[in-house]
Amino acid sequence: MSLFQPIPDASHNPGDRTRPLADRMRPRNLDEFVGQEHLIAPGKPLRVQIERDDISSLIFWGPPGTGKTTLAKIIAGMTRADFIEFSAVLAGIKEIKQVMADAERARQYGTRTIVFIDEIHRFNKAQQDAFLPHVEKGNIRLIGATTENPSFEIISALLSRSRVYVLKPLTEDQIVALLRRALEDKERGLGEMNLAASDDALRQMAAYSSGDARSAYNVLEVAAALALSSKAGKSGSQIPPPQRTGKGGAPSSLSELRESGASEITLEIVKEALQKRVLLYDKAGEEHYNLISALHKSVRNSDADASLYWLGRMLESGEDPLYIARRVVRMAVEDIGLAEPNALALCMAARDAVDFIGMPEGNLALAQAVVYLALAPKSNALYTAYGEVQADVERTVAEPVPLHLRNAPTGLMKHLGYGQGYQYAHDIEDKVADMQCLPDNLKDRRYYQPTNEGVEKRIRERMLEIQKQRTRVVKPESNQSKTES
Repeated sequence: MSLFQPIPDASHNPGDRTRPLADRMRPRNLDEFVGQEHLIAPGKPLRVQIERDDISSLIFWGPPGTGKTTLAKIIAGMTRADFIEFSAVLAGIKEIKQVMADAERARQYGTRTIVFIDEIHRFNKAQQDAFLPHVEKGNIRLIGATTENPSFEIISALLSRSRVYVLKPLTEDQIVALLRRALEDKERGLGEMNLAASDDALRQMAAYSSGDARSAYNVLEVAAALALSSKAGKSGSQIPPPQRTGKGGAPSSLSELRESGASEITLEIVKEALQKRVLLYDKAGEEHYNLISALHKSVRNSDADASLYWLGRMLESGEDPLYIARRVVRMAVEDIGLAEPNALALCMAARDAVDFIGMPEGNLALAQAVVYLALAPKSNALYTAYGEVQADVERTVAEPVPLHLRNAPTGLMKHLGYGQGYQYAHDIEDKVADMQCLPDNLKDRRYYQPTNEGVEKRIRERMLEIQKQRTRVVKPESNQSKTES
């Protein structure tokens, strides 16, 4: 059997109820496709490419259930090219090389080949490299689907030869429309089951699917089975009554369906079907960093409500609470600093609480810390100061420690001048010596410049006071005995 046989189209057998609802309801053409109007609306770039049968190498990047694989299958149905589907989970170098060799031979006979790779980010560099020469020669047009950022997961050489299309999560309204279509479709959907569902019930499924149409279909399928089971239990019959239809065979209103004896998918049934909200999250993927970024920036912007929300999103998605605790400690020192010195202690206590009592009890300790940070006065003066110190350490000569700052525990060291000229601050009235403590090449450098926020306002005033004291200090007559301190 040739590798270049068209991929099987499951839509030729729409009555196969063994297939998942999400697969049965997969759009067969662009007119049935819901969402991604920025790509496939009339006149948009991807639609023009598909309609002209002018497909270059493409990367579809987007969350699960947004239509990446569906778009590839629509292209397969509309293009005049052989279409081969790979799964990055199953294929290896051997299979890739075999297909590439066949594609090269096919091109010699004037046949174009489109290779679709699902989850292309799972291919390692060597596997991705195997496609590169054939993409360059034009032996294949590559279509890759990925949920991960292509900038990090796809080799630059392959990425530069492909056009990246970003798919967006579906909106609640779009998912509700898809679910309603599935309820009414007698050929591929659940239309023969005589089911009724309110917009509120469908909207709850949509909200809990986090923009993932496949997830929403799965919930609907479970909810439909629960509704039929509940109806059968009450009536003692598992055969639903005939579905009432309106004009032209269109489904009737919810009230008419109820009157006809339709099995209703209630909010309670939806909650039972959901069990646990499906949250888009990958602890090792981009969404991991997107969410912690949102939390950090909400804290920095003093938005307590947003900070709590992003914290909840991460915790309820299964993020490691100790990872969040570490990042919260970082926020305390980076964005609060000495404007509110107690912030660091509170965050360390929250970390200890999470470690000591675990979850879910520890989530309140983190919530307390996050809200405290959001409402605390903000200062990045220490963060900025230390960054400047790092830069100076990197770019300036590492001059020796000034002699007067060195201890002199031996006679030789005293003879060499160690400790000579040191001024013991406690011997001075204001406890501040007019003494240079930085190396000569940085003697006038100022790093820490406190703000007027919170406690730092008092710190700023104290630093100005110290500066004045330093200029009027009177050196003691003898300080030699203190040089060992």
